Amino acid sequence: MPLLPFGEYRPDVSDYEGQATRNIQNVVPRGDGYGPFPSFSSYTSALPEPCRGAFYALKSDGTVVTFAGTATNLYRLNNTDFTWLDVSKGGASYSQLSSSAQWQFAQTGNLVFATQANALLQVFDLTSSSVFDNALGAPPQAAYISVVGRFLVLSGLLSTPYRIQWSGLNNFNSATSWDGLTAGSDHQDFPDGGIVRGVAGGEAGIIFQDQAIRRMSYVPGSPIIFQIDRITQDKGLYAPYSIIRAGERIFFYAGQGFHKIEPGGVPQPIGREKVDRTFLADLDKGNLQLLIGAADPRSTRVFWSYKSVSGAIGSYDKLLGYDFLLDRFFSVTATGEYLLGMSQTGLTLENLDSISPSIDAMTLSLDAYATAVQPEIAQFSAGHVLGFFRGSNLEATIESAEQGTDDNRIMIRGFRPVTDATALYGSVSARDTPSALAVASAEIAVNGRTGRCDVRKDTRYARFKVRIPAAASWTFCAGVVPDLSVSGTL
Repeated sequence: MPLLPFGEYRPDVSDYEGQATRNIQNVVPRGDGYGPFPSFSSYTSALPEPCRGAFYALKSDGTVVTFAGTATNLYRLNNTDFTWLDVSKGGASYSQLSSSAQWQFAQTGNLVFATQANALLQVFDLTSSSVFDNALGAPPQAAYISVVGRFLVLSGLLSTPYRIQWSGLNNFNSATSWDGLTAGSDHQDFPDGGIVRGVAGGEAGIIFQDQAIRRMSYVPGSPIIFQIDRITQDKGLYAPYSIIRAGERIFFYAGQGFHKIEPGGVPQPIGREKVDRTFLADLDKGNLQLLIGAADPRSTRVFWSYKSVSGAIGSYDKLLGYDFLLDRFFSVTATGEYLLGMSQTGLTLENLDSISPSIDAMTLSLDAYATAVQPEIAQFSAGHVLGFFRGSNLEATIESAEQGTDDNRIMIRGFRPVTDATALYGSVSARDTPSALAVASAEIAVNGRTGRCDVRKDTRYARFKVRIPAAASWTFCAGVVPDLSVSGTL
C-alpha cells in the first residue's frame, strides 16, 4: 500500500474518503506532515494576581525590560532574581480593570505607555523612571493603544467610543501632545461602522470597528494629517485582542471568521471551510478577553488563545495556531492567563540561583538565556508565571482522514506509522456507514522490530490514529502505510 499522508487540519469539513483530518492535537504542521509542540517551561516567579496584560520593551543598549499588569497594578520584572516589582503610580492601585478587558502597552523610543479604559494613560521612561506616572498633555482614557508611523494612537476611548485620537508628530509625552493644535495631533470621529475596537499599528494603521475596517495613511504636509479609507463594509472585529501584526501581515478574528490582511490589501478569509465553524462552536463567547492573538517571530506561525465552553473560569485552555507560509491550522492544549510574543532577558552566572539551585535540574538550557534574543511565543500560566514553550514535547495525537471503498468491505491487518518516534501507540476507528458512530480499537504499541501497529478489523470505513506520548523524542510524523485488503461486498 502507498503512504496515506496525514492531511491538513480542517475540522469544519467531513473527512469521508477525504484528504483532510479532523483530529490532531499538540503538533505543528511541516512540509512532510507534522512535528512536535513543546510544553510550557516557566522562568519567572509568579505575579501576585492573574496577569491581565504584558509587554516587553527594548532599551537603547539592547537589554529587555518586561512589564505586566493585573486588575489593579502594573509590574516590572527584576532581571536579577526574576521577581515582579510593583511599578504602579505612587505605589497605589489603579481603578479596577473591567472583567472583559486587558492592559495594553506600546513603546516609543525610551517611553513605554500602558492603558486601560478605567485609568489615565500611564508612561514609564526606561532611562529614568522607577514607577509609572500619568502621561502629560491630558490624553483621553482609552482601552487600546498602538504606534502608527511616528504617532501614538488611542482608541476605545471611554467618553467617545466612535473616535480615534493621535498624538503630535514625534510628540508623545508633553503638555501639547494631545491638544489638537500642535503639529500632527488630532482626532477622527466615525459616523458609521460602530465602536472602534482597536488599531493595528505600523507605517499605516488599520482601524477596526464593529462593522467596518479602515486604513489610515499619513499624508505629510496635509492639513488632514491622515487619509482614512474604508476597506470593508459590514465586516469588523469580533474580539478586540485577537489582532496580530506578524511582520507586514495582520491577522484577526471577525464575525465571519479568521482573516488576514496583506500589505496594502483587504481582508481575506483564511479559516473558511477549515476551522471557522468548529472554532465558533467551541468558543466561550462570554470571555472574549481571553481570545488573544500573538505572533511567533521565530517561525511563520501565529496563535490565538481562547477559553472553550468547557474550560475553567479565568483562563484559556486552548491555542489555535496558523502557519501562514503553509496555510495550515493546528490545535494545541495549553492553559494560561495571557499569551504574547516576547524576548527573554539575559542571565549572568551570578544570578543562576534565581532560576534553579541545581544546573542539572534546570528545565531550560543555559544557551536559551541570551541577551535580547529574538522574540518568541510565551504565556503567563494559570499560576501567574511567565515562561516559554521550550519544555519536553507534549503528547501528540494525529489521525488520518477516513478511508473506505463504499460497496466493499476492507480487512485491516495493521499499519506502519512513518515517523522517527520510537515510542508510539496506534489504533483504528471503524464504522460501516457514514451515519454511524466510529468505534476505536484498543491502542497497540508499535512493534520495535517491524515498525508496525498490528490491528485486525473488518469494516467499511476506517481512520488510522497515532499517539506519541509526552516527553518522547521525535521530529516528524508523515503518515501511515496501511496493510489492508478488500474482503467482499456488503
